[in-house]
Amino acid sequence: MTASFRPAGAATRHSSRKGLASTPAPLDGEAPLPGPLDYAGFLQVTLPQQDKPVASHRLGDERVWLKKAGPRHGKARYRALALLAGLFRLEVLKPVPNPGGEAAIAIEARRLRQLAEAGLRVPQVLAQQADGILISDLGESGRSTTVLQERLEQAAAAGPAVLLAVWREGLDAIAHVHAQGCYLSQAFDRNFVQCPDGVIGYIDFEDDPGETLGLAECQTRDWLSYLHSTAMLVHAAAPQQAGGHWHAVLADASDAVRERLAQAARRMRWLRRLPKSRRWGRDTQRVRCAASLLARWYGLNGQVFSAPTRY
Repeated sequence: MTASFRPAGAATRHSSRKGLASTPAPLDGEAPLPGPLDYAGFLQVTLPQQDKPVASHRLGDERVWLKKAGPRHGKARYRALALLAGLFRLEVLKPVPNPGGEAAIAIEARRLRQLAEAGLRVPQVLAQQADGILISDLGESGRSTTVLQERLEQAAAAGPAVLLAVWREGLDAIAHVHAQGCYLSQAFDRNFVQCPDGVIGYIDFEDDPGETLGLAECQTRDWLSYLHSTAMLVHAAAPQQAGGHWHAVLADASDAVRERLAQAARRMRWLRRLPKSRRWGRDTQRVRCAASLLARWYGLNGQVFSAPTRY
């Protein structure tokens, strides 16, 4: 959804656009509005009119995103993850429920402000109320961002070397977050975006793993989430070479994080035996590929199997 907004009684106009995790279309040509923008007023007026949970809008010469509180999420979706966490005795797999509703709005606003204060590239909180939040777009001067998931899929078609170069950008982006003493929420490739200046930005913070997990577990969860979302592409293209990138970046991680990853690799080894048939679903295939990569990169005792390579 897009909109132009003028403070104090000006008319508004709305039309549909893509969701937050998609590359937005270029802004259409409209003259910028004079004077300061009333972000809070725009949020108050537009929120009741927006049907989608997330939509982009045109506000003056800016693209902004409005996220509204949705229904609270049930606990059933987390039972499978909780079962795996108990089965493998892996704290990092402990489910972090997304509360939905107004609680998710409050969490996202808080986390965005915290990460911004740490110097990380995240959307700016422009306005907030209990049932909605208005945030900035990470694009610049009408130039769009590109979701890392899309870049990886395009890179895979260009060959293993190109794929690994883009995949490494995601690894480096996670390492940058951790170097600031922070962690993400859902470190999947769909939640990383390349900004017009080439910097990787981060989106989607409706839950906070830090409310139930320690820092080392949260950071380990980031690595495993990214690996899970990209494992099928990496496993099919260059599994051994990817191990060199993995260990090179993780050489600067804390001992606690490296120990937990080695533990996860050891306890998840048998998952590489999951069926290869597509009828079991993509999630099963992602888990199988991630377990296969970890088994290749770590020894039976959780020791590094693929020697670190500096790039």
